[in-house]
Amino acid sequence: MSELYETGHEQERVILVAVSLDNDDMTDRSLDELAELVETAGGETVGRIVQNRENFSAATYIGKGKIEELADLIADTKATGVVCDDELSPAQMKNLEQALDAKIMDRTMLILDIFAKHASSNEGKLQVELAQLKYRSSRLIGSRSSMSRVSYGIGMRGPGEKKLEVDRRLIRNRISQLKAELEEVDRTRDVTRSLRTRNDMPVVSIVGYTNAGKSTLLNYLTGAGILEADMLFATLDPTTRNLKLESGQEILLTDTVGFIRKLPHHLIDAFRSTLEEAAYADIILHVIDASDPDADTKMHVVYRTLEKLGVRDKPVIAAFNKQDLLTDRENIKDLNADRCVRISARTGEGVDELLKNIEEVLREQKTYFEGVIGYDSAGVIQQIRRSGQLLSEEYREDGILVKAYVPQDIYGILTKQCEKN
Repeated sequence: MSELYETGHEQERVILVAVSLDNDDMTDRSLDELAELVETAGGETVGRIVQNRENFSAATYIGKGKIEELADLIADTKATGVVCDDELSPAQMKNLEQALDAKIMDRTMLILDIFAKHASSNEGKLQVELAQLKYRSSRLIGSRSSMSRVSYGIGMRGPGEKKLEVDRRLIRNRISQLKAELEEVDRTRDVTRSLRTRNDMPVVSIVGYTNAGKSTLLNYLTGAGILEADMLFATLDPTTRNLKLESGQEILLTDTVGFIRKLPHHLIDAFRSTLEEAAYADIILHVIDASDPDADTKMHVVYRTLEKLGVRDKPVIAAFNKQDLLTDRENIKDLNADRCVRISARTGEGVDELLKNIEEVLREQKTYFEGVIGYDSAGVIQQIRRSGQLLSEEYREDGILVKAYVPQDIYGILTKQCEKN
């Protein structure tokens, strides 16, 4: 396989292009987000064009008149490229390149580029490369000369910039190799999950739209030391940390990759094993940027993505974050959540209330136990501290009087101990 290569480039100057199919303001909001993605990737937005159409042009994404308008804007702004807000077909990309004589990128390509920049763990790099190669393989059509001008992403980072002479067969072989390596990673993760289950350690999975403040919250709670930045996909690799609640119970907090509208299906497939951590959680903690005027839409994106991943029937706590940025606290609601809390992960406002809600939800998942266990079985108390909520313990002549909320399997053990005693 050809060697990977990176090279220095001047900052890309790009024009954003979108097709609005229903004449609402969602297209403008989507372009605002696309501009943030361009900035995160290291580029600069110098213009934008929106065309109202009933459907996308199968040949060129936008119509002939808009292509002419776009060509003039490229010349006026000295733009070096164009970023389209939807994933383009190979034919659309090729035809636009020929018509405009400029680099053409789409939203998927841009997100893959950012993921390549921010992946730091071995697993993250494998997942990103797999997604990029799947995207690239579908575009290796036509002669090599027709591909000679294609340049993938802003700044040409990571595995997205493989030399153009790489053909389908070599890419297919590399995809097979990456899948095998990721399967091994998955097996390791399954072992870790089994250990968590065996130790009855409750898992709280933190989900949310990208830049909602998930990493800031995890840092505040656990001192995880994760990068915090006001940009999309500032962190990519999932992080798990231990946290002891006020009752003494220990839980695992697991951060996940931030969601985004039009998240490329290649990325969902590649990151499925990581994202599916939420499916094994006891509680979903949905972090929402309450200061975002588009919060309702982004909440919908999160739940739709969870649905795609098969995450259902989990208790959800919605944490409306960034309260410190609000001047007027609107009554935002999350109708899919079982509980809602207002917090600021940066200042700590409302975090105690959030932890209280986590404890209450965990308690609802447990069974109340009250009974006397023998001193020869005193070791089970430590198990209660780890996986349940020990309310009190009283040492008496006939044994230890225990009052606690415990998982069902421990409840069975305690009941047998009481019968023996």
